[in-house]
Amino acid sequence: MRLVAGVWGFKTLAAGIELGLFTRLAGGRTMTVEQAAAEFGLPDRPADLLLAASASLGLLEKAGDGYRNSELAEQFLVEGRPYYFGAQVRYSDLRTYLPWHRIGEALRTDRPLTWDPEAQQSMFDTADPQMLAQFWDAMFSTSSFTASALADAYDFSAHRRLLDVGGGAGAFPIEFCRRLPELRATVLDLPHVCVRARERIAEAGLTGRIDAVGGDFLADPALPDGHDVILLSMILHDWDEPTNRALLARCHAALPPGGAIVVCELLLNDERTGPPEAALMGMNMLVETEGGRNYSGAEYAAWLADAGFVDVRTVPFDAPGANGAVVARRP
Repeated sequence: MRLVAGVWGFKTLAAGIELGLFTRLAGGRTMTVEQAAAEFGLPDRPADLLLAASASLGLLEKAGDGYRNSELAEQFLVEGRPYYFGAQVRYSDLRTYLPWHRIGEALRTDRPLTWDPEAQQSMFDTADPQMLAQFWDAMFSTSSFTASALADAYDFSAHRRLLDVGGGAGAFPIEFCRRLPELRATVLDLPHVCVRARERIAEAGLTGRIDAVGGDFLADPALPDGHDVILLSMILHDWDEPTNRALLARCHAALPPGGAIVVCELLLNDERTGPPEAALMGMNMLVETEGGRNYSGAEYAAWLADAGFVDVRTVPFDAPGANGAVVARRP
């Protein structure tokens, strides 16, 4: 029954984000059922049910006759906060939730449900600017906190130049460069994505330290050189094994001797029985990609060794976008 009710919890969270509930309650404000009904234009019964359900999920807490944000909601669900997660909630609600209702079709056909491979080159190829903005904002939302967790788990201070392959809007380099004044970084992504990355980089005050270079890491014959560490964060789960092996080979070629590669992902265990976050993200790759899936740390380690990397190790941590990083060095 908990599995059945899982969607109820998600849709309650999504409704709160859609209404702006948690942003309205920022800074310790409390709201009664009557106030919520008036502010959101709801009848009393739905307002009461929404507040009670949100409290049951740990998103709100009772304060006298009213409700206020929990510490979790105050940190992650208030617009404008550094690790605001609402963009990911909105994207999942608008983009992937309804296609998931047809998961049986995806299982039978082995085809994605959120885009048409016969009309588009990939899920990133679309003429819908609103969808693109939602996607990259969602990825930035997930990536910012994940980058913080990775920076706690892996010491980037030994490096001077970072190449973030498929870096989206630049969440990882922004987080790392805020922490490490000596670090410089390059985001490599499609040209239209780099436009958004430059905006985010400028907002962070890091224009002079982080570049955004347009390119296609799958089609370009070589990756930009001059970097001593390459990051692949939440990238390899989008593609099949041959594509990933080819990309790792290009990473090896782009690094100098002693350079490092960091593969940051939701890793399956070696038995492929969990954890649920990684296994269910694999199911989401069935919905969203042609050949993607979530892989185990052992699989990544084998591919890295075959590409010529040495000293392969896994660094575990806990974050919304990843639970570990497989790290290796070019000899």
